[in-house]
Amino acid sequence: MVLSFVWLHGSKSRPRTFPAAWKHGRAMLEVMIPTDLRRTPVGIGGDADLAAVAALIADPGRARMLSALLDGRALPASMLAAEAGLSAPATSSHLNKLRAGGLVDVEASGRHRYYRLSGPHVAAVLEALATIAPVAPVRSLRQGTQAAALRAARSCYDHLAGRLGVAVTTALLDRQVLVAVDGVADASRRPGERLAAALTTHPYRLGPDAEAVLGLLGVDLPDLLSASRSSRPLLRFCTDWTEQRHHLAGRLGAALLAALCHTGCVVRHPDRRSLTLTGHGATTLGRHLGLHPVTYEAEPP
Repeated sequence: MVLSFVWLHGSKSRPRTFPAAWKHGRAMLEVMIPTDLRRTPVGIGGDADLAAVAALIADPGRARMLSALLDGRALPASMLAAEAGLSAPATSSHLNKLRAGGLVDVEASGRHRYYRLSGPHVAAVLEALATIAPVAPVRSLRQGTQAAALRAARSCYDHLAGRLGVAVTTALLDRQVLVAVDGVADASRRPGERLAAALTTHPYRLGPDAEAVLGLLGVDLPDLLSASRSSRPLLRFCTDWTEQRHHLAGRLGAALLAALCHTGCVVRHPDRRSLTLTGHGATTLGRHLGLHPVTYEAEPP
């Protein structure tokens, strides 16, 4: 997904004026971003300066950099420059602004500096903004193929999303790894839930077969449960922005994607958020979760 916010600068085709859009967007974000993902509570210490954040994200180059970082990785400035289509000096200037605005962090490793989103709260805001942003036009077969790959399987910060993420979450429900507590025994979006957002209340809990099934997938559930000092919830769920159904997030979601990557079931790509399910991965998910490729393979662009 590439976020497009050019209309905030005054595009003729913008869906609504800037003040109206942000008034609408702010109301959405206050509901859509759970309290524990916000860096500071809304309304504490004065009104939130949304214009400052809007200005940072509205630049097309910076928006592309932030999109590239949405999978949770730390990337060097050279790769972000390629993503944004900018020169090295321009990229450095933009990254400094994003750092000053609290949207990205930097880590030095030898002579190189690696940038990442400053936390899941930033990823949640970007995913939420995607619901009110205009869709970027697909102008080539390559762009169409990339868009189809994102819909099929992608990382959402550090957990699995897209059709594959939703299919895995549904299979976890079917296998009693997760159990719905609201009487709806599937991963469908519940009435009243916002589109493409982390859920503020979660309709699932761990099921009786969680440890056994997750162990087959390479996840050590007792070890995750013992990490009581972590402030991040074990279970968190998002409404997938392309599928409009729930996918697993939180510490368990991150651990599951890490395990699938470690065991060679899923392969990350250095230059995009889409993921590739290997033949070994398809066999593993079929054996342990009963998944059939038709439930998650990419559609033609």
